Amino acid sequence: MAGEAEDEIPETGAVFTFGKSKFADNIPSKFWLKNDVPSQISCGDEHTALITKNGRLFMFGSNNWGQLGLGSKVTVNKPTCVKALKSEKVLLAACGRNHTLICTGEGRVFSSGGNSEGQLGLGDCEERTTFRRIHALDSLGPIKMLAAGSNTSAALTESGKLFMWGDNTEGQIGLGKESHAPWPQEVSVGAPVSWVSCGYYHSALVTAAGALYTFGERDSGKLGLTTEQLPRHRVPQPVRSIGEPVRQVACGGGHTVALTEDRLFTFGLGQFGQLGHGTFVFESRLPRLVEHFKKGRVRQVACGENHSAVITDGGLLYTFGDGRHGKLGLGDENFTNQFKPTLCSRFLKYGVQAVGVRRAGPRLLPSRRLFSPAVFAACLQATLPCLPFYASSILSSQGTVSSSKITCLDDCECRTMSGLRLVSTMFSGNFNCFPRSTLSCQSLPVARRPGWALGWGGGCSPAPDKPNSASR
Repeated sequence: MAGEAEDEIPETGAVFTFGKSKFADNIPSKFWLKNDVPSQISCGDEHTALITKNGRLFMFGSNNWGQLGLGSKVTVNKPTCVKALKSEKVLLAACGRNHTLICTGEGRVFSSGGNSEGQLGLGDCEERTTFRRIHALDSLGPIKMLAAGSNTSAALTESGKLFMWGDNTEGQIGLGKESHAPWPQEVSVGAPVSWVSCGYYHSALVTAAGALYTFGERDSGKLGLTTEQLPRHRVPQPVRSIGEPVRQVACGGGHTVALTEDRLFTFGLGQFGQLGHGTFVFESRLPRLVEHFKKGRVRQVACGENHSAVITDGGLLYTFGDGRHGKLGLGDENFTNQFKPTLCSRFLKYGVQAVGVRRAGPRLLPSRRLFSPAVFAACLQATLPCLPFYASSILSSQGTVSSSKITCLDDCECRTMSGLRLVSTMFSGNFNCFPRSTLSCQSLPVARRPGWALGWGGGCSPAPDKPNSASR
C-alpha cells in the first residue's frame, strides 16, 4: 500500500476514503496498491472489503465479530490481504453491519463475522473469524451479485434466482412469518431477478424486466408502497408508481434510491437530505423524481444510513444527506447536511469508477482520467439543477488547446476559476460564464501526455452524446 501527494495517483488508480474512518476521523485519505488495480469495493458499518483486478481480497476496519476474516477480532487500520484465500480469485464482496460475504471465480461463496441471526448462511448462529464456505449455494450455478444488510444476506445467480438468509424480524428477507433463516432460502417473484439490495431492515429487488419490489420494515415510506400494500410487507411487493423499468436499486437506513434508464427516484426518510428533494422534504412515502438528474446519465447509486451517492456516466460524483464527519466528501470545512445532490469537486480531475457507502462515510475507486479544461469552469458547488455550458476543446500536436468555446445553456451563473489543476499538469485560464453567452479561449496551455487526447467537456452535467474525458 502506498500514498503520495494529493494530485499524484498511479495509472492503476487509487482508493479514497472520507468521513469517520479508522485512518483518521473527518480527514479524507487515499491509498493505492502496488502492482495491482482496485476493481470493486464494499462497505459495512465500520469495515471495508476491497477486491483487486488479480482477485486479491483486502480487508480493513472494525473487527469485533471477526468480519474481516483474518482469524482474529483485532481492528485493522490498513488494508490487509486475506492470505487464507490466496488460492482463490475473489470476484465479489458484500459487507453487512458486522459480517462479510465473498464469491470466488469458481463460484464458491464464503462468509465471516457476526452470525446472531444466521446471516453467515452456515446453518447455525455462531460467529466466525475466518471465511467459511456456504455449501448450500454450491449447486445453484454462477453467482452474479451479493448483498448484505444489517443482519441479512443475499446471493443472486446468473440465471436470475435470488437466495436470502439471516434476520427476518421485519420481513426483510421476504420469507413471510419466519423470524430468521440460518441458510439460503429462495425468494421468488415469478420472474428472473437482475438486482438486489439490502438496507438496515428492508430490502429491494429488480426483475430482468425492470419491475421493482420492496419488502421489510414498512415505516416512513422506505418501501414506496401504497397503503393497501403495506400489510403484505413481509413478502416482496411491486412498486408500481415509478411507471418505467428500473435498472438499479439501493437501500439505506430508512430510504431507498431507484435508478431507471434516464431518471432517479428516491423515497423514505429524508430528514438529513438523503432524498435529494430540498430542505422541506423530510419524508416521501412514494417514489419521487430527483429533479437534479432528470436529464439522466446516472451510472451507479449507493446509500449509507442517512446519505446517498451517485456517479454519472461522465465519472462525476454527487453526494447528499447527512454531512457529519465529512462523509459527503465536500471538503474539510463542509460538514453540513446537503438537501440536494452536490458535486464532489475534489474528484473532477480523476473521474470516479465506483463508490461504496457505509454508515460513516464513502469509499471511492477513481480512475485516472484527464478531463477537458472546460469541465473545471462549471458551477462546482451548484445547488440548483442546471446544465451551465456545453463546450468543445481541440488539442493540437503541440499540446495546447487551439480553440475552445464555452456556451452557458441555462439560467445559472458559473463561477470564475483560474489556475486549475489537471492531474499533474496546470491549466491557466479564466472563465466568467453567464447565461446564453459564449466565450472563446485561445491557446490555453495544457501539458500533453503521450496517448492522451482531450475531448468534449461538461459542467454540472455531462455534455450530451459526447465523451467528456480523455482515454488512452
